[in-house]
Amino acid sequence: MPRLIDKINTPEDIKRLPPEDLTILADEVRDEILRTVSRTGGHLASSLGTVELTVALHYIFDAPRDLIIWDVGHQSYAHKILTGRRESFATLRQEGGISGFTKRGESPYDSYGAGHASTSVSAALGMIEAFHCQGRQGRVIAVIGDGGLTGGMALEALNHAGHLHRNLIVILNDNEMSIHPNVGALSSFLSRKMAAGSVNRFMAAVRDGIRSLPRIGEGAFNIAKRFKDALKNFLSPGYLFEGLGFTYIGPIDGHAMDDLLETFRNIKAMKNGPVVLHVRTIKGKGYEPAEKEPVKFHGVGPFNRQTGEIPEKPDPRPSYTDVFSDALIELAQSDPRILAITAAMPNGTGLDKFMDRFPERCYDVGIAEQHAVGFAAGLAAQGMRPVVAVYSTFLQRAYDQILHDVCLQNLPVVFVMDRAGIVGADGPTHHGAFDISYMGHMPNMTIMAPCNEEELRRMLATALKINGPSAIRYPRGKAVGVQTTSPIEPLDVGKAELLREGRDLVILAVGAMVKDAVAASERMATEGISAAVINVRFVKPMDREMILEWSRRTGRALIVEENAAMGGFGTAVLQLLSDEGLTDVRAKVLGIPDKFIPHGKSESLRASIGLDADGIRKKALELMGVSELKARAAHRT
Repeated sequence: MPRLIDKINTPEDIKRLPPEDLTILADEVRDEILRTVSRTGGHLASSLGTVELTVALHYIFDAPRDLIIWDVGHQSYAHKILTGRRESFATLRQEGGISGFTKRGESPYDSYGAGHASTSVSAALGMIEAFHCQGRQGRVIAVIGDGGLTGGMALEALNHAGHLHRNLIVILNDNEMSIHPNVGALSSFLSRKMAAGSVNRFMAAVRDGIRSLPRIGEGAFNIAKRFKDALKNFLSPGYLFEGLGFTYIGPIDGHAMDDLLETFRNIKAMKNGPVVLHVRTIKGKGYEPAEKEPVKFHGVGPFNRQTGEIPEKPDPRPSYTDVFSDALIELAQSDPRILAITAAMPNGTGLDKFMDRFPERCYDVGIAEQHAVGFAAGLAAQGMRPVVAVYSTFLQRAYDQILHDVCLQNLPVVFVMDRAGIVGADGPTHHGAFDISYMGHMPNMTIMAPCNEEELRRMLATALKINGPSAIRYPRGKAVGVQTTSPIEPLDVGKAELLREGRDLVILAVGAMVKDAVAASERMATEGISAAVINVRFVKPMDREMILEWSRRTGRALIVEENAAMGGFGTAVLQLLSDEGLTDVRAKVLGIPDKFIPHGKSESLRASIGLDADGIRKKALELMGVSELKARAAHRT
């Protein structure tokens, strides 16, 4: 039986369908998302929750003349399918395939790129203001979740939008979830979802009866209407948005196609300033396992569509995230000053277990990284030992707070940065490529990078003893598999570890690169090249004595880090060699090049930029002035 979806290549094709067919199309889009994501993995629950909303938006509005901005972008799979990417949708998040987020270079229908939350309203306001400046026609629609609305950037944009009073449309996609269930006063306010609808139903039921009263009917109705409006504002989120200068509409059912179409038609005709449409949706809609466990199916790997089971690859090694979580619990048992903070990601950072064990000592502040850091600074200023657990890419959002609120005041806040380095299918918005660069130049900051799970545990204990700010960065995925010990012993701050001696060059390896550096050294040994390997451990303060000693001994230094080569640890080493006048030491830096790395499998991406054992060996041979041919010949002899 032919599918409607097979005829849809652009939004113009959707507009040719009768309204009664749109629910059928939505079901087919949902099926397409399930079929693909069950194979490739991806952000499933959020995209399933916005299917009807997406179909209705493209049916009523006129993209790309009208611009649709998806906050974060991980709920945009239906949008991609309906805007010319249906045939390529099977390549979702695969190397060389389409992105899992909106991407300006991918389609003219992706009018704004995203990957982090709370950016859509600011961008949309800028776009509608550009329309005004240029005398252009068109609408700009920002679709933001209730989780994204907790971010300060979104609230700042709403405040500015009310001031500019342009015809901006903000769709609040309210599913009471970000990645984890939302927290905070704003979320509680939005959850008063039945109040406005109940008032409307009550008024509709009595309206005709009041108006039919002889002589006083119309006057009584007007009084009742004013009472209704006041009661609605008091009970509903409309009070907040209308106070900011928006016309508030809703809440409406985000899965009821007829209601969506009628409301969008009405909003499209409005030309009296900014509008907020409050839409209630169900995360994971239409797929029972995702509806029951939306957190599990937020970002998911390949799974069995029939059962909802996610196959586990047998691997006894713990993840770095789990190692951190267990170590923090162990250390907190004997130190009541230790508190934990997450910005809406207790599961992703491993703090969910800490939260279960110490519910009064763990704080989920919502999608608000800037506040998380400022809040931690306040705690530290009064004698507590806060640990901020966050993905490397998201901590970028709090740069000023780290510098001004923590480092300047030399406060003992511990930043634990998960997903440092290349992260894989989520791509350039999520690679943790810059944390050494943006934190390494901050005075008072100590930065550590473990090469295995035992070092991670010891570094956490070290950080909690430092009377100043500190940061620990570690990669996504499984740890190395070494034995861990208890009690957890701190390390000597600023001391590196010599793993292999060598006469021809020294490899200074940071964190996850240590394993590959050792493997490269072992292979080069069979080719007659003797390479020393140092596990840096401390990016800052670096072990100046050991680095200088082995640089002098060998005359060559190769610095390897899974961070931007520009402004990273390698840059600091080059400065050290220059400051010490070691102009005869040849040095090279192997890191993430000065470009945004695309999405794909982590191993493949690292290999493509030389951050694996083979790439380290090749760079070392280049530093030695030895050709690949000579190295192979030496190996054969």
